[in-house]
Amino acid sequence: MNKTITYQIPIGPIHPALKEPVMFEFEIEGEKIKDVDVHLGQVHRGIEWAGMRRNSIQILYLAERICGICSYSHPAAFTLAVERIAGIEVPERAEYLRVIQAELERICSHILWAGVAAHEIGFDSVLFLTWQIREKALDLTEYLTGNRVTKAIMMIGGVRRDITEDMLPTIRKSLDFLKENFEKLRKVFLDDKTVQMRTKNCGILTKEDALKLCAVGPTTRASGVKKDARLDQPYFAYNELDFDYVTPDVLTGEVNGDVYDRIIVRLLEVKQSIDLIEQCLDRMPSGEILAEPKIQKLLIQLKKAEGEAIGIIEAPRGEDIHFVKLVGEEHPHSWKVRAPTYNNILPWIPMLKGEQIADIPIVAASTDPCMSCTNRVAIVKNGHRDILLAEDLHRLSVEKTRRLMK
Repeated sequence: MNKTITYQIPIGPIHPALKEPVMFEFEIEGEKIKDVDVHLGQVHRGIEWAGMRRNSIQILYLAERICGICSYSHPAAFTLAVERIAGIEVPERAEYLRVIQAELERICSHILWAGVAAHEIGFDSVLFLTWQIREKALDLTEYLTGNRVTKAIMMIGGVRRDITEDMLPTIRKSLDFLKENFEKLRKVFLDDKTVQMRTKNCGILTKEDALKLCAVGPTTRASGVKKDARLDQPYFAYNELDFDYVTPDVLTGEVNGDVYDRIIVRLLEVKQSIDLIEQCLDRMPSGEILAEPKIQKLLIQLKKAEGEAIGIIEAPRGEDIHFVKLVGEEHPHSWKVRAPTYNNILPWIPMLKGEQIADIPIVAASTDPCMSCTNRVAIVKNGHRDILLAEDLHRLSVEKTRRLMK
């Protein structure tokens, strides 16, 4: 009787197919994956620790730098939590402007993901096509905010910049360009036989596993779970807009929960985001864009605020949650971030089991992971948990550098 032989192979944290540091340990039988484990912890920046030593407005700039792709979603979630604690009423026009920025970020993120996905299956020509289309979305972002990546548009109580009447023709022209090129993207990704062969019935996440493992964003919607914070817990002006959950059966009539379905969801959400921006432009009321335009008065109000709250945003990758506790002091007592990738890590395990080694990159990339959003510093020894402070991190870094220099 032949005995089955399996092998352990590590992939990462530094690997050509992985754009961010994460380590996988695979048990393989031939080319087939029998089991998988995921090891995090290669990225530590101490942003939450730094935030609790700054005032709430200064934290906005830190929150923007948690993730370059979600540089609007993180400060937006933080702002929602602070506004709820301080009882700040945001002007209605600002709520519509916030939706426009959120959906423009979703477009940029999903198109970027499409390019990375194409690269992972060897279609670099499609990667360049998506970059060309995304460039127009980034140009529009710069036109509206003055920046392409860290937008600095969010402010507690509203937004920093308005959209004037003379800006509307340029915005609509950019949206028309995106709509025209959406059909090109759809055909390249959804009608190409090679893409279908590489992505259909690959990296399947069932609806049951998506619910059990608390997957979020396009990852869970691609498995047929109708979960979207914009609809389930409306914020900004989303309750005034007409849209619905995007699941793959909208296009194909069925849900398989594979990589192909995750492509469908993200592409359809690009189209949906364009429509939401156009609705905002048509329905946006006139009025102020800030509840309190004077920064000093706002800081005094925030310094007096006490309480705790969470802000939930449907970021491009899924639910982004910020917990904030204010205790009537200049600095927050607590600030904790739970980025969407945190929830989409465990679903990797059922997605990867039973697949081929060659499919690892596209299956992992199909959840659009962001490890910089996810990792936190905590040391557990003998059941005791220690938190590393800035001084500890500096000391350990110096010690490691000296060891390496020897």
